Amino acid sequence: MSVIRIKQVKSRIKCPKDQKRTLDALGLRKLNHIVEHEATPSILGMVEKVKHLVVVEK
Repeated sequence: MSVIRIKQVKSRIKCPKDQKRTLDALGLRKLNHIVEHEATPSILGMVEKVKHLVVVEK
């Protein structure tokens, strides 16, 4: 599988609790933080849930 880089670009302050948990599960703790993950269906589903808060690079 390919590796994707996920960067948090918007704040989590006004987000619902489930979206905050999703960001935590992805390993994103603060603004402009970048993590790398394998492009599995579960990771892509989490990214889809918080797509308005993150940017994905291939």
